[in-house]
Amino acid sequence: MPSGAEVVMTGRRGIPHIAVDSCKGCALCVSVCPESVLTIDDARVNLKGYYPVSVKAVENCIACLNCALICPDVVFTIERVVDQQGG
Repeated sequence: MPSGAEVVMTGRRGIPHIAVDSCKGCALCVSVCPESVLTIDDARVNLKGYYPVSVKAVENCIACLNCALICPDVVFTIERVVDQQGG
């Protein structure tokens, strides 16, 4: 039987938007993402000289907002998208 959190998230998807140049690459968001949507992008450096977070699997985002809530630099905006089938 699914837990309450899984039931609430059914049918919801999100698109994370990241203010990359404000990110310090602390990876707190990566550690709290239940769907492994985020990763630290070690292939580029932002304007502050940090390796920023990037989206690696947008299709897995459930719009839980964990990343936005834990981020000390407030770099996330989550666009909620309702699945056509999920309602």
